[in-house]
Amino acid sequence: MDTTQLLMSVFSYKQRNNINLVIIIALGLLIAYSLQGISSAILSTLVLYTIMRPAYIHLAEIKGWNKRVVALGLITFSIVLIILPFYALSSMVISKISELKNNEIFFKNLLVKLQHLVPVKINQDLIQEGMTRLGNWATQLFPSLISSAVNIILSLLVMYFLLYFMLIERKKFEFSLIKYAPFREQNALRFGDEMRNTTYANVLGQGLICLVQGSLVSLSFYVLGYKDPVFWGVITTFISFVPVLGPPVVFVPAAILQIANGNNFAGWAMLIFGFVVIINIDNVLRFVIAKKVGNIHPIITVIGVIIGIPLFGILGLVFGPLLLSYFILLVKIYETSTMASERLERIKTNSELGEL
Repeated sequence: MDTTQLLMSVFSYKQRNNINLVIIIALGLLIAYSLQGISSAILSTLVLYTIMRPAYIHLAEIKGWNKRVVALGLITFSIVLIILPFYALSSMVISKISELKNNEIFFKNLLVKLQHLVPVKINQDLIQEGMTRLGNWATQLFPSLISSAVNIILSLLVMYFLLYFMLIERKKFEFSLIKYAPFREQNALRFGDEMRNTTYANVLGQGLICLVQGSLVSLSFYVLGYKDPVFWGVITTFISFVPVLGPPVVFVPAAILQIANGNNFAGWAMLIFGFVVIINIDNVLRFVIAKKVGNIHPIITVIGVIIGIPLFGILGLVFGPLLLSYFILLVKIYETSTMASERLERIKTNSELGEL
């Protein structure tokens, strides 16, 4: 084979490779577009895998328990601990919001009390319209077990189906991730470690903070004689995921209403306890969590929530900051790899100039 034939052979080989690459990208985009309806299930699978991985390794690989039994046990535990309570609480919130939205007498009495407390004329129609819109938005935000039952069941089946095989074939799964990762092995391992810490900080860390703050609001409401302490504790738990809002959105209006009703002790006690204990417990827990697994900057949390809620609904409170954190992590690793490549290129160039 002469030089011309060799060049033509190499050229055709590169052409075929480029065509294959275009086909792979096109099919990948088509698959991603087709899976957008279960994107939250796929992301949930990665989050649960990251959280369950240490327990699975300890039980199945260190203690030698049956892999399939361990995987099914962890999945069952997650259903009992996370899925069932979440959808039960979602149903409770939807029911309560609908009840409040349809109770016109309650809002009229509320506006009258506020007008006595605040020396400013309040537009009742505007407030009523605003509360109606807020109720509609909140009802759409939480998943309904009746209207979305099919989608919920499908997402859960996909999530646990993927999670089961990711667990029992853990080594093969992680080897494939490292093999096909778009960066070097050491950076892939670093990404895995950082992803684990980010997931723990976002899901476990922030979730613990929100749960503690919601529990404190619920407990204080119960002790001080407020109505529906469990419901408002649940609302506080969800709202606490957003640093700009947080528990004051719940306990400040409740305390003001108590003062308007003449219950000065219950109102001022709630305000003092809320601003002294409930808000500051956030800083204490965040400091402890930051020492263990890292911390997430409030700006990332706020922007992540803005991104996540339109995509995932109420789950966007968790998944939005998580996605943004993963994106920033990938950018950092890309910058590190680029700087290392440039450094090696300079070293190579200098060595070649030295030889000349």
